[in-house]
Amino acid sequence: MEVSGLYIYPIKSLAGISVPSVMITDRGFQHDRRWMLVDKNNRFLSQREITAMALLQVEILEDGLKVYHKKDQINYINIPFIPMTGETATVDIWGTICEAQLVNAAADKWFSQILNVSCRLVYMAEDTIVKIEEQYAINNDLTSFSDGFPILMLGESSLQDLNSKIEHPLPMNRFRPNLVFTGGSAFIEDTMKEFSINGHTFFGTKPSARCVITTIDQNTTEKGKEPLKTLSTYRSRNSKIYFGENVIAAGIGKINIGDAIKIVQTKESLF
Repeated sequence: MEVSGLYIYPIKSLAGISVPSVMITDRGFQHDRRWMLVDKNNRFLSQREITAMALLQVEILEDGLKVYHKKDQINYINIPFIPMTGETATVDIWGTICEAQLVNAAADKWFSQILNVSCRLVYMAEDTIVKIEEQYAINNDLTSFSDGFPILMLGESSLQDLNSKIEHPLPMNRFRPNLVFTGGSAFIEDTMKEFSINGHTFFGTKPSARCVITTIDQNTTEKGKEPLKTLSTYRSRNSKIYFGENVIAAGIGKINIGDAIKIVQTKESLF
């Protein structure tokens, strides 16, 4: 088993970036979901409400982010790593309340116009603390503006298993993972309680419950019934559908595509 893909999503629910290596921070992969769009009530926005968010591509530059529409790359905005304002807002991610820093008025205007919805861009500063749910935490672990956990891991064999059951195979980007690996049996990630990559320790905490974003084509925003229709027949528990594993990193460091994955301790699969 080895790492075959590494992805970050700097702005929550926008298009992801494939990277050859990544730095592990105290709250997941560097730059991953450290920015987020919020509505007038300071609640996070996602593709669930605004599918067009999938068409906004992000690039990492030396001094910040560049964001543009996939079909109109001339119309772009640069976002500095360090927000230009000292203003903060209390934001809501699935009932988790935390402080976030407003980026700047230009970003708010650009995103509001291109998505045709009033919104603001916020940033998670280092002093913003969002903890993982206590029952799954290893050591008071933190996360970013993610849906509860800092890293989502998915095996290529698991996607191959799913695609063998549906009429039109789906690409990996439907599932927006951070860490993809090759080798091992389908759904082996369900059983990976502790593992190491490049000398760094990771813990598999729980299977990832999947939502309607997986039914949105990330290149066209077209919606369908798959993969949830098929996954519900063999990856469902307590009215939730699971695909992939939520992961916590123990410490900081660097991992790369091609790094070997060594399983240290296993657990029983729920399926």
